[in-house]
Amino acid sequence: MAWFKRTKKGIQTATQDKKDVPKGLWYKSPTGKIVDSEELERNFYVSPEDGYHVRIGSKEYFEILFDDNKFKELDKDLIAKDPLKFEDKKKYPQRIKDAQEATGLKDAIRTAVGKSKGKDIVIACMDFNFVGGSMGSVVGEKIARAIDYAIKKKLPVLIISKSGGARMQEAVLSLMQLAKTSVKIAQLGEAKLPYISLCTDPTTGGTTASYAMLGDINIAEPGALIGFAGPRVVKDTTGKDLPEGFQTSEFLLEHGFLDFITPRKELKDKVNLYIDLIQNQPVRI
Repeated sequence: MAWFKRTKKGIQTATQDKKDVPKGLWYKSPTGKIVDSEELERNFYVSPEDGYHVRIGSKEYFEILFDDNKFKELDKDLIAKDPLKFEDKKKYPQRIKDAQEATGLKDAIRTAVGKSKGKDIVIACMDFNFVGGSMGSVVGEKIARAIDYAIKKKLPVLIISKSGGARMQEAVLSLMQLAKTSVKIAQLGEAKLPYISLCTDPTTGGTTASYAMLGDINIAEPGALIGFAGPRVVKDTTGKDLPEGFQTSEFLLEHGFLDFITPRKELKDKVNLYIDLIQNQPVRI
């Protein structure tokens, strides 16, 4: 098959599904810096030349945060249903099946429990590769169950958000997850257990409007896009030019929406430091 095909609307180039983690011998950052892919991996997928944080998924975050990459995945077989019989360019079950085959994931989030710096923690991490990290009923249910598990075992929770927002194919069922996850986080607080929220690039839509901004401590990676609607939508709606760096993690920190910005190579140490401070425990070295 040719690498391109002609249609009535012009030429469309056929490409494989985009991956967050770069493949090949070299990676070029948005600022034009070239870095060896193996060096990039050793540097936690952060370009050493300019500090650019490449998008990564749950596999890489679990490797960074769990001691020796050892963990037990929770509710790993949950999959989305189609009660609304939704169809756009393709039927919703087919879209889910295609995403599963392309990514090897069951849905847009994985939850797990394991040790980080010697102490147990529950981590929920979103994957942007799966339907744009969209938040559907499976995402909400897995977060709810992870928090229930944490409350039962008396463990802290870290949620790593990376999402384009609510999943349109589930309509109101997706929107219900905002309230569902918010209630569960309130229950975690009533149990006096720490919740750390990490916003990565991008964190938008209903995710930002719920659990992503409800942490005891809200942190973000450098340069992450964080907001409800994207900058283009905001500009088109307001008809005004936006401030430089609008909706970056640095802009949000300056305006009081975040507590800290944490580079990825310091993430494991900082997350455990925050948990120790919240629980008034001796700091782990």
